[in-house]
Amino acid sequence: MVAVAALLLLLLPGQARAATLQPCGKTKGLVCTTVNVPLDPTGVVPGTVPLYVQELPATGFSTGVAFLIAGGPGQGSAQAFDLGDPTEAQFLQFILPGYTLVAFDGRGTGKSDVLNCPALQNAVTVTADQEAALAGACAATLGPDRQFYATSNHVQDIESVRKALGAGKIALFGVSYGTKLALAYSLAFPQNVQRLLLDSVLPPSGPAPFFQDVLPSMPHTLSEYCPGTSCRAATPNYSADVIALANQLEAKPIQGTILAPGGRRETVHMNGEDLLSTVLESDLDPGLGTELPAAVHAARNGYIRPLLRLFDLTNRTDVTPAEDLSVGLYAATTCADGQFPWDPNAPIADRPAEISSAVAALPAGSFGPFGDWAANLGTAVFCKEWPSPAGGAPLASGPYPNVPMLAVSGGLDFRTPTAGAASIVRQFPQGHLLVVPGVGHSVLTADLSFCSARAVRAWVSVGVVPPSTCPRVAPWEKPLGALPTKAPRRAPAATLVAATKTLREAEATWLQLLATSSNLRPAGIVGGSLRASATAASFTMTSYAIAPGLKVSGKLTLVGAAIPFRLKGTVHVTGAATTAGTLRINGLKVTGTLGGRHVSGGF
Repeated sequence: MVAVAALLLLLLPGQARAATLQPCGKTKGLVCTTVNVPLDPTGVVPGTVPLYVQELPATGFSTGVAFLIAGGPGQGSAQAFDLGDPTEAQFLQFILPGYTLVAFDGRGTGKSDVLNCPALQNAVTVTADQEAALAGACAATLGPDRQFYATSNHVQDIESVRKALGAGKIALFGVSYGTKLALAYSLAFPQNVQRLLLDSVLPPSGPAPFFQDVLPSMPHTLSEYCPGTSCRAATPNYSADVIALANQLEAKPIQGTILAPGGRRETVHMNGEDLLSTVLESDLDPGLGTELPAAVHAARNGYIRPLLRLFDLTNRTDVTPAEDLSVGLYAATTCADGQFPWDPNAPIADRPAEISSAVAALPAGSFGPFGDWAANLGTAVFCKEWPSPAGGAPLASGPYPNVPMLAVSGGLDFRTPTAGAASIVRQFPQGHLLVVPGVGHSVLTADLSFCSARAVRAWVSVGVVPPSTCPRVAPWEKPLGALPTKAPRRAPAATLVAATKTLREAEATWLQLLATSSNLRPAGIVGGSLRASATAASFTMTSYAIAPGLKVSGKLTLVGAAIPFRLKGTVHVTGAATTAGTLRINGLKVTGTLGGRHVSGGF
């Protein structure tokens, strides 16, 4: 381990280090400390918040200090970036060569006095009004101190940690909400900023209170999920399907019975807001993106079970421990920052009318192809029951520092569209924009081609101007074809086709568990179950079925890191509508014996 005394030699010119760091984690050289910051920066309200801080010294020549800022709001940066994991640390050192890396859990997140409102944290399948009521109840639980979790408070915490570590100018690497926080810090302390790396950019003015910064871009982004004829087997037009079905479901919601994880039968309701929320999740969940085109098209044609199952599973995998992502902190920050159509001290009873008036006054096209009902997806409705003050917390006015700045944006990113990143880049004389087609939100960790990582490294290390775009990244799995609604014909060839489709749908379900680190055991569309291994590198199916009369059991294991993913394993096919037998999957090839006959095909 690196001794604390030796670490002092790595500091760039700045103020004296006030924090004492101790070795921690599994990564060589990593040290940790706690920095106590005032709850109320003005000092009027007493109290402090302990911030958990990690620091990983640079290897070789030192370029500076880089602060890593996670998203949400609600993610603790030390938890999200996980410098204690040698693999995670190695990747971050690759894209930020020469930098001492600093990650700390912001107030109310991770190991820094996390805010926890269990009812809001664990809410599954609630309406917008129900979620607003849960947010209001969370505010009551948090009490008056909730006012000290605005972005402006998080900005002051960055500055406090910078001073405690004795750093001079710092680089800032923000992801999602972390980009808003990095930009807000740059406005408040421009003299302390060396450079900015922003991944999935949220402008400081965002998110828009009625989602009008996201909805107009959705048709184009939807079309990017199905370039060329890639979704032809599932739908002729994914974007048109989502638009039509969302408006249809908002006018007339649907309900149906599904098999929930564990095999329980449950009734699920779904409206247009639910559909758009599910679609939005697919920019972080490749498995969900693989299934949605077929499920949406099936629902538009009257077969609703696959879509209801995806909606239910997405809601369940979204439930995470508060230490990983504090929904209470999300509410406290969002409801402090929001640019709402009411005075921050307006009575709660007045807000619904103010929302209705503001929505009615928005110009045509503010919601893209969706009705004004889509305003319910915005932060104004979420925060309408948050006690005063609610909204309007100020940020510094700037200007931004004239420093090197790179924004990275995914072509499949619904929640922070490229237009927002472009608007920020234009405000930096040294700003550059890199778009990565085929990748959704949080680009640098989702881009398995590593084009964006290599471009960032070259920009950081030798100042190479990044390209404006990377080649399109292949999907983790190709979009599924049309989902079956009835049993296959009882013949080896038909059984092979149906079994392969079942395996590909099972792979997509496994990818959803992989993307969300979930330990759920989902049921198939019509039966059976699927379980991911503890390492997430394999999954096991037990009588897994997506159509009547055909069940698949067996284990598939991920082989290598190529995309689309390659799987290997043996499965058994049974069921009343099948010619039973055994199939072997090896990469993109399926071979085996069904009904005593040799069969082969593509996966």
